[in-house]
Amino acid sequence: MAVVVIVAVVLLLWLMTGVRVVQQYERGVVFRLGQVLPQVREPGITLLMPLVDRMRKVNVQVVTMPVPAQEGITKDNVSVSVDAVLYFRVMDPIKATVDVQNYAFAMLQVAQTSLRSIIGKSELDDLLSGRENLHQGLEVMLESPATGWGVHIDRVEIKDVSLPDSMKRSMARQAEADRERRARIITADGEFQAAAKLSEAAAKMAETPAAMQLRLLQTVVEVAAEKNSTLVLPFPVELLRFFEASAARVAGGADGTGGADDAAAGTPAPPAVPGQAPADRN
Repeated sequence: MAVVVIVAVVLLLWLMTGVRVVQQYERGVVFRLGQVLPQVREPGITLLMPLVDRMRKVNVQVVTMPVPAQEGITKDNVSVSVDAVLYFRVMDPIKATVDVQNYAFAMLQVAQTSLRSIIGKSELDDLLSGRENLHQGLEVMLESPATGWGVHIDRVEIKDVSLPDSMKRSMARQAEADRERRARIITADGEFQAAAKLSEAAAKMAETPAAMQLRLLQTVVEVAAEKNSTLVLPFPVELLRFFEASAARVAGGADGTGGADDAAAGTPAPPAVPGQAPADRN
């Protein structure tokens, strides 16, 4: 009886050595006498045959892997340094364990070579502004080898693009020149519109001479609104009116009406020319 108890205890201890716990974020790949079993052990308690089975746990969480900066020359001959970040997860634990020695290291190497390749196929403007297409291109390049290793690529993103200092200065000068050009065009357009409006205003004022005087008075009111300003008029408004009346008389004399006005005002007649008969005063 004692022998049976001892055998039972030994057998129980032997079976307990084969008990394993698989976490929720893991999957168990079991090797029996060196051969992998087709069934993957799911999370929870699993029983292995002691001294026969060996289980390797594979993490199926999403892995965030930074890709070191890769230097390259773009399609338009600009030297840049680009780094990226890779997100992937294991979908087939058996392939990730059997078909590749270290799937994480393999994915890192493929990501670096793919990043160098995408730099040489792209232009600088695409690296700076059109990154969505580059992300898709990198994902397609990585998906082919990753599928054979049981790895799924969630996403690939370019994190930073480093440019030489000389290129940064050139781009800054280009942007400044473009802004200066647009500022000059806007200023010139404003001057053109203002000149057109001033021309229309001058035509309207020419039709009514009194409008010029009203405008002058309005300007005086606007300038005098500031209490700390002093306004000096070089000539009074009445002098402007005198000039307008003189201009009107000169224009009337040129039309032949000035002689009649002078006669009516009592202007003496011109002296007689020698040899000419005096005019009849009757």
